[in-house]
Amino acid sequence: MKTLERPLKILRKNSWVWSENKKEEKQMSQHVPVMLNEVLTYLKLSPGRVIVDCTLGEAGHSEGILRKITPGGQLIGIDQDDDAISLSRRRLSCFDGSFTLINKNFQGIKDVIQSLGLNAMDGVLFDLGVSNLQFTDPERGFSFQFDGPLNMRMDKKAQITAFDLINNLSEEEIANLIFKFGEERLSRRIAHRIVSHRDKKVITTTQELSDIVVEAFPVKQRYKKIHPATRTFMALRIAVNRELEVLQSALTDAIDLLSPGGRICVISFHSLEDRIVKHEFRAQAKNGVLKIITKRPLVASEQELAENRKSRSAKLRVAEKI
Repeated sequence: MKTLERPLKILRKNSWVWSENKKEEKQMSQHVPVMLNEVLTYLKLSPGRVIVDCTLGEAGHSEGILRKITPGGQLIGIDQDDDAISLSRRRLSCFDGSFTLINKNFQGIKDVIQSLGLNAMDGVLFDLGVSNLQFTDPERGFSFQFDGPLNMRMDKKAQITAFDLINNLSEEEIANLIFKFGEERLSRRIAHRIVSHRDKKVITTTQELSDIVVEAFPVKQRYKKIHPATRTFMALRIAVNRELEVLQSALTDAIDLLSPGGRICVISFHSLEDRIVKHEFRAQAKNGVLKIITKRPLVASEQELAENRKSRSAKLRVAEKI
């Protein structure tokens, strides 16, 4: 890869630094795309194909795709996070002219494709995980590992934040949210603890919320492999970004836009996401629209699991347009 423009340079493979307005350079991420080899294989890539990456993130998958479809191919990257768009544009600059990046939620995939004067695409990818760019930035408030404001918006222009949900919903609404989206069996205990705390003081940070959730767990359950706050934070993120709602409609539109023989690859990290993908694929196969390529979801190889912890919960489903 040739040297990129000054604000972005390679430190080592998949490690990037961004300097803006002469601020001190800082490491933005050490991004390793999940199941990259499987995605590049199952998308049936070749020069000249038009591929849509609906979850651009840090462009790890997109970079690999562009290497396979150029010359002559075109990649369309969609992401609702404008930081991801800026970072990816720099990362992919050596493919200038072969990609178009759109700052939008992938729910608008049909509008994006039509606005570009295209009628169909040869392949589409959804990677439903949170990018390191978002996860490791305390100001984005996605993780209890970094103390920051209760934010969790993938689209920074969105109005509703995790702060709004935690401090305004009723105890029953919080409990139902955590149970539905986080599949957390202690949701009612957690919700009760949250409301008890906010009656005394508004809950403003990820560390505050994490500590409150931990307190709701019996002592013997606080020190297991999975942090007690994991499911609660995931549930809030899903609710803030309407992730399950937009996924369903985006899948339907993406399948509709695929050319005959085109493939759709979806990487999910949560059982609710995977269930939506599985049911959509099965319904479309029953109607004669899709052929399911992966009867069971693919999981990361042992080597990838050892090298990339994020891949441990990844499931890849693939289908082909008939």
